[in-house]
Amino acid sequence: MAVESSAKAAEHHGSQPALHQKGEEIQSFGTVRQLPVGLSHDARMYSCQRLNKILADTQILYSLYKKHHWLMRGPTFYQLHLLLDKHAGEQLTLVDALAERVQTLGGVAVGDPRHVAELTVIPRPPNGAEEIPAMLSRLLEAHETILVASHDAAAKAAEQGDDGTNDLLVSQVVRTGELQAWFLAEHLVETPLVRA
Repeated sequence: MAVESSAKAAEHHGSQPALHQKGEEIQSFGTVRQLPVGLSHDARMYSCQRLNKILADTQILYSLYKKHHWLMRGPTFYQLHLLLDKHAGEQLTLVDALAERVQTLGGVAVGDPRHVAELTVIPRPPNGAEEIPAMLSRLLEAHETILVASHDAAAKAAEQGDDGTNDLLVSQVVRTGELQAWFLAEHLVETPLVRA
């Protein structure tokens, strides 16, 4: 009885959360709102479309890094376990930067993993563990896919006067991706022989 009366008292005073709410979608994915950012509707629409595809691929790359970080094994376990986790953290920073850029341009950033899976072009890995060279190669292929798309999108965004998108793609996505790809690729090189 005391519990029931305290619940009614809480409702009466407005401290009870209004749970199980439903609402209408207030902006559809693939549209842009008008914001005072000095760019045309077409430029913002183009950038949001390209950024969302790169964002989806980057979210998949982040997940691949975490998967391979967890499944790493063998004599280089410690070194690669730490490296892949560091790279995953850097990719997560890019995910946030890309999503915020889409929002800044008036778009809707792709966020639901099921929607990401529909947009990505990164191939799905096997559900189980792979050998280390296969995992590293998979990461390198994902990086290259994102880098090719980012170079193209950056150039076209610049042509449309979208310097912010160009800067994000070049200074963050491309530079981070290139550096990470270099670190990974060096783990696939045979140790050179030392000749006396």
